[in-house]
Amino acid sequence: MVSAAKVCGRRALAIVITGMGKDGAAGALAIKRVDGKTLAQDQATSVIYGMPRAAIDMGAIDEVPPLFEIATRLRYP
Repeated sequence: MVSAAKVCGRRALAIVITGMGKDGAAGALAIKRVDGKTLAQDQATSVIYGMPRAAIDMGAIDEVPPLFEIATRLRYP
């Protein structure tokens, strides 16, 4: 994701979904810092909320929809 932030800038997209650990948090933050779009799966629909929580706690996430709504959030204005 860090490479995507550098290459794509505000056109980059980060989606952090269910999983253990902090994978994706730093990359999502890099994308957010270049004004890209960042989403994390909500706790209610996550099997394991570790990765989404880490990204949210880091301040890297713009939206926290349930898994079944993520696809509808992928448009830029």
